[in-house]
Amino acid sequence: MTQPTLFVAGAGGKLGRRVVELLRERGYPGKIIAGSRHPEKLDFPGVETRKADFSDPAGFTDALAGVDRVLIISTDVIGEARIRLHTDAVAAARAAGVKRILYTSLPHPEPGSIIPMAADHYATEQAIKATGIDYTILRNSWYTEGLLGSLPAAIASGKWYTAAGEGLISHVSREDTAKAAAGALIADAPGSRVFTITGPEALTVRELAAIASEVTGKPIEVVDVSDEQYAAGLQQAGFSADLAALLTTFEIGHRRGLLSMVTDAVEELWGEKPTTVREFLTANRAALTPAA
Repeated sequence: MTQPTLFVAGAGGKLGRRVVELLRERGYPGKIIAGSRHPEKLDFPGVETRKADFSDPAGFTDALAGVDRVLIISTDVIGEARIRLHTDAVAAARAAGVKRILYTSLPHPEPGSIIPMAADHYATEQAIKATGIDYTILRNSWYTEGLLGSLPAAIASGKWYTAAGEGLISHVSREDTAKAAAGALIADAPGSRVFTITGPEALTVRELAAIASEVTGKPIEVVDVSDEQYAAGLQQAGFSADLAALLTTFEIGHRRGLLSMVTDAVEELWGEKPTTVREFLTANRAALTPAA
């Protein structure tokens, strides 16, 4: 039986690159194509590379020739620009005759969400559904890697300022989202499916701080602040007003439990349990307390 031809768009990024590597490590017997705006920078032995630029719909349609399943990894831009890029990519997949579209979204993509980029993902999901093509939507929770950006300062100062209250969040490592995506690409389940990709637990900021303290041996006091105080603190730390406002919406979403779901999607799709926050922080202890 001929195996489906798989195309990973965005294979030059951290997530896309890892998806291609995992497909190879698992020994996928069919054809794998890695797509990027800069294919000359890709180096995957035994993997064909093609230029994949969402801003060039005609070129992307050509790049998808002979492809059965395409993974569209969401772009870094937000707002109308992102919606345009994504919907053009979806239209190209349809024009090329792709049989399944896979897309990396986020939990609760709905109009009016407190999380600004939720509207981008909602529009993309609707565009995918409108094609009539089978789809797999992977709604990835917040990356655990994000803690490597926020925790070092909290550990250094001994204080973690938050507006998240007692809200729960289920972090998931980038590695586990890559495993889920790779597993979804090779899965033979018919029809369309939607998965929420999470870690194995939902935790409050206090629980996250306690784990980080145990892993590093450094005490962390959690300090509750209002949304306004949180945004003001970010600006005092050097963040722009726009970025501070965006990051504050994440705190509000955390407080409201928008990312509190816990699923077994990673295990279902890849056959392995996802990494816990404790396991991740332990493996990355050196990044939490960098040398002065």
